[in-house]
Amino acid sequence: MSQAVPKSIGLEYPNDDESKKFEKIATHIHKSSQDASFWVANEIAQLIRQRQKQGKNAVLGLATGSTPTKVYDYLVQFHKEEGLSFKNVITFNLDEYYPMKADSVHSYVRFMNEHLFDHIDIKEKNIHIPDGTLDKEDVRDFCKAYEEKINTAGGIDIQVLGIGRTGHIGFNEPGSSLKSKTRLVRLDRVTRLDAASDFFGLENVPTKAITMGVGTIMAAKRVILMAWGEGKSRVIEQSVEGEIRESVPATFLQYHENCEFIIDSAAASFLTRVKTPWLVTECEWNDKLIKKATLWLSEKLDKAILKLTNEDYNEYGMGNLVAEIGSAEHINIKVFNELQHSITGWPGGKPNTDDSQRPERKDPYPKRSLIFSPHPDDDVISMGGTLLRLVDQGHQVHVAYQTSGNIAVFDDEVIRFLDFATDIQEGNTELEKKFSEVRAFLSSKSPGQVDSPEIQQIKGLIRKGEALAACRYCGVEEKNAHFQNLPFYETGTVKKRPHSEEDIQITYDLLNEVKPHQIFAAGDLSDPHGTHRVCLQIIYEAVDRLVADKVDWIDDCYLWLYRGAWQEWDIADMEMAVPIGPKDMERKKNAIFKHQSQKDAAMFPGNDEREFWQRAEQRNTETARKYNQLGMAEYEAMEGFVRYKFK
Repeated sequence: MSQAVPKSIGLEYPNDDESKKFEKIATHIHKSSQDASFWVANEIAQLIRQRQKQGKNAVLGLATGSTPTKVYDYLVQFHKEEGLSFKNVITFNLDEYYPMKADSVHSYVRFMNEHLFDHIDIKEKNIHIPDGTLDKEDVRDFCKAYEEKINTAGGIDIQVLGIGRTGHIGFNEPGSSLKSKTRLVRLDRVTRLDAASDFFGLENVPTKAITMGVGTIMAAKRVILMAWGEGKSRVIEQSVEGEIRESVPATFLQYHENCEFIIDSAAASFLTRVKTPWLVTECEWNDKLIKKATLWLSEKLDKAILKLTNEDYNEYGMGNLVAEIGSAEHINIKVFNELQHSITGWPGGKPNTDDSQRPERKDPYPKRSLIFSPHPDDDVISMGGTLLRLVDQGHQVHVAYQTSGNIAVFDDEVIRFLDFATDIQEGNTELEKKFSEVRAFLSSKSPGQVDSPEIQQIKGLIRKGEALAACRYCGVEEKNAHFQNLPFYETGTVKKRPHSEEDIQITYDLLNEVKPHQIFAAGDLSDPHGTHRVCLQIIYEAVDRLVADKVDWIDDCYLWLYRGAWQEWDIADMEMAVPIGPKDMERKKNAIFKHQSQKDAAMFPGNDEREFWQRAEQRNTETARKYNQLGMAEYEAMEGFVRYKFK
């Protein structure tokens, strides 16, 4: 399977003791979350087997959320395929929302049963999870008893943790004490915002939770904290390299004698040895690292690239680079030219020109450009300016909407559209009956309840109509809008199925039908719900299959990766930057406005409460500002792309 991180932006980061000199917690970086999860699951399995040979129990502290799910998948696999028994395992879960019914879709009891306990031979009496159904006056006694049970079991052997954006571990929010024990806590607003999508709205997220304390966690014999994705990269850097402080509870783990952070390459991106390795060790310089270091130095000193001096390089750990290349001037000119050559107003290639210094080929012209959009609005949010430019320059633009996006539509939108339909077809008793049934369902619907198939279909049609409106506005022919409705997404909940052969085949067939000269796809590692990651993985697997099948058109095709609504590529990674003028920026925003169900308030805003058009505008103008500060021409806005090289 292809890696989720494009090879074109991968960096070989140092891993010696000197490179880790700023790290205060042992940190192991894996290429992918899947590799890391296997590593953690394997350690847990080894402990269980070792204790079985000794005739002893293995006591595990377990976490919930998206981070450990793959670990649990591997443990279930070890049980079913390798005979790993859990009869000697005692578990204590970190936390639970309060109040929370055990059978609720949001309950951690249900989560653990679905992901682990229902699939292994663990004894029911050995499972311990904080009780969200207690009367408030009983919580304190329960928490005290929970601590006593942990002690009676001999203490926790391995405590598995995730980490929140506030640096919380368990539900120990900023301000938690190092010696805190299991207790009832009030949840931070950021934590509740991060959970809002699972609860279909911030107003539905509980304000309290029962959690093990920091002191309880610190008493574990071994602690393994896991983190995946760029969204966790800053808090990982603060926790591993920062000062110990109550405002980032994970920093307390620096005191633990047997704690290790297990992270993927995306979550490691702000660690010094990854982000700026020249500050901690001697580097083996290549073109990619030279560009990254030079741009970092330019930004650090607020100097244009061509103004950097030998002394600047020497002062920031790059003296050996100057010695190797010859002078700052040689480095500056080299990087300046690379950066300048990445800028193009012709994302489909400029015909009848020398293309040797351009990111895209001049031929063939016009090109068939296929833009994959994970949700029905990602195309215009993330690369709307480039899409408009491709259309304006005469290329045949296709858009593939990979998922229906139906769960992101508010219930009231369904009522509004059915109201309109019944008014138009007044007297249509069948439609009026359907409307009455939909109203009855929605009026009794509880937060997070899965919509009926009929309502899911209506919500999908609403988003389809908006996507078609945006296509018409941008000049994309309706026949070139492809609605894939990939099956992995169609669960009616935030949690999706693993992608399957059917998803890959649908994508393979579309690619073979269009035979594009250019593919644009969302290379987003920050998507908080994982849909972008899965959609990209499906594209990679379909493309790998096309390469293996030696289809004739694939050799003449480029795959460009854009970013989603959460984060932009680093300038050092961008291989094509498309300027957007003021007029086209307005056109891009108007295209985003066509997605009316996502306007004003989106169902899943992530951790940024601004509207998507505001995020897009700020991100594009910030990219242009950075290019300008580096010494490039001043543009209104820019969209960036990284090229993925086929195997």
